[in-house]
Amino acid sequence: MSGQSVHGTVRRTGWVGWVYFAGTMLLLVGSFNLIEGLVALFNDQYYVPTRQGLLMFDLTGWGWIHLIMGILAIGVGIGLFSGAMWARIGGVAFAGLNVLLQLAFLSAYPLWATIVIAIDILIIWALIVHGDETKDSAV
Repeated sequence: MSGQSVHGTVRRTGWVGWVYFAGTMLLLVGSFNLIEGLVALFNDQYYVPTRQGLLMFDLTGWGWIHLIMGILAIGVGIGLFSGAMWARIGGVAFAGLNVLLQLAFLSAYPLWATIVIAIDILIIWALIVHGDETKDSAV
């Protein structure tokens, strides 16, 4: 389905729900990152790194990175509900960056990081494949 109607306006199809799904997931992933960041900042004994450590930062550094990424993701997630192009681009950029961030965090919590990576991949797919449908059909 192209999403175009006879009169040149964009018709909203059922696939637009994937973009709203991506917005909701960005709000959740952003909240998760915010919580991870706050936990790492206020209770640095909570995360137990393996012998390999947590890549290149101490837990306070990871805490700040997760906190900032969480705030950005929440802002982009809210923007997706308006159909803004900047939010679609930001959502793809955030999800891609968050995959790398979670890969680096993998040694501390492998199952959780893997789940977040899977959600990020779904976000990227939804925004790239179905993002155009929200252009003129904001909620």
